Amino acid sequence: MPLLKVENLSTSYPVRGSMFSPARHLVAVNNVSFELEAGETLGLVGESGCGKSTLGRTIIRLEKHSAGKVFLNNEDITSLKGGELRKARRKFQMIFQDPYGSLNPRMTVYGALDEVLSVHTSLDAGGRKNRVVDLLEMVGLSSEQMFRHPHQFSGGQRQRIGIARALAVNPELIVADEPVSALDVSVQAQIINLLIEIQKKTGVAFLFIAHDLAVVEHISRRIMVMYLGKIVESGISSNMTGGACHPYTKALLSAVPTVDPETKKSRIILPGDVPSPLNPPTGCPFHPRCPIAKEKCKNEVPALYPVKDEKLHFSACFFHDEAAKMGRQE
Repeated sequence: MPLLKVENLSTSYPVRGSMFSPARHLVAVNNVSFELEAGETLGLVGESGCGKSTLGRTIIRLEKHSAGKVFLNNEDITSLKGGELRKARRKFQMIFQDPYGSLNPRMTVYGALDEVLSVHTSLDAGGRKNRVVDLLEMVGLSSEQMFRHPHQFSGGQRQRIGIARALAVNPELIVADEPVSALDVSVQAQIINLLIEIQKKTGVAFLFIAHDLAVVEHISRRIMVMYLGKIVESGISSNMTGGACHPYTKALLSAVPTVDPETKKSRIILPGDVPSPLNPPTGCPFHPRCPIAKEKCKNEVPALYPVKDEKLHFSACFFHDEAAKMGRQE
């Protein structure tokens, strides 16, 4: 049984029109389904505005879903309310993208962590303080720093505090929403390695959201690629980076820089911009920008088809054999 099971999840927002035009809905997440095993890291990749952060926030009930269900340990968390939801939040937490904005500037590190522990645990004051010390050491900070305020830390240190806060109640699932995108490259590597070590120690599962495929490949066992609110390809990391079968994934991979001068890659330049989710194209959402689009793509929406004999590799493309050849050096 998977730890997390997402079934046909959609999130939309009403958009007020003019006096004479009908109300419309912006569909940020469109009928998404996937599973995540306990102790696994699943990467979620896509351009800015594709809906990946909204998906993560919807899963942990920070955004309201419009359709579908989310199961954690076979419990439907989309139906929980009030005290039941507050109790369930111990099982799932979030690491936010902005280490500067996700911490209260008026609270010390101790105050921020103690607040979580006082709400979600039965520890007394002494027990909470010991737990704060353990959490800071787990993320590579010193207990001597616990009474400092956020402005006294660097960006990487603040993100470590955010990680400690997410770990405070021993969750089974953490949604990491672009946790390294606001950090320097050298600090990004430190945070990624820290998350890997934490997973080894605690067994927590990560849904790791990012726009950089190179970063996601390093930490994730499986990768999902999102475009305009839909999952367009998913599979084992090595299969995705070495044998992607969707034109959008191929384009993302072609943009990843390489340090090996012997490795030659043909850059795939996509025309135009991502369509507005208020006015999505008919058929395949990617067809207006796809180099191999055909008439069928304009009229029909492809499902996630298994790629050949790969049970864990799926591509939402009618012509994934042709897409797999894109960008190859002959």
